[in-house]
Amino acid sequence: QVQLVESGGGLVRAGDSLRLSCTADARAFTSFAMGWFRQAPGVDREFVAGIDWDGGPTKYADSVKGRFTISRDNRKKTMYLQMNNLKPEDSAVYYCATAYAAVVTTTPDSYRYWGQGTQVTVSS
Repeated sequence: QVQLVESGGGLVRAGDSLRLSCTADARAFTSFAMGWFRQAPGVDREFVAGIDWDGGPTKYADSVKGRFTISRDNRKKTMYLQMNNLKPEDSAVYYCATAYAAVVTTTPDSYRYWGQGTQVTVSS
C-alpha cells in the first residue's frame, strides 16, 4: 500500500513559521510531480504549492506566493513546505499528494495518492 506521511503541523501565532514534511514510498514519489493542498472546515480542498518531479518548476497559489516555499529531496523521498509569515487564514489541514504526471498541476483530481493530513492552526 502506497503511503504518504505528513508531519510538522502545529499551533503557532501569526507571523511565525512552520516547515511541513511529506515522506513517501518510492512508488509514490520518484518521477512524479508532488503537491501540497489544504482544506479548512466548510471549504473545498485548495491547491497551495506544487513541484515537478525533478525539483524544477514550481507553482504557488496567489495567497501564499512570497511566503511559502516548496522543495523536494528525491534521495530522501521527502517533500517540504516552508511556511513563513503565517496568517490566521492559513489555518487548515494540509495534505501532500502525488500527481499522475511528472509536471505540476493544480487540481485535486490530477493527484493519485494522498496523505492523511497535518493540522496547521495560526492564532491572531
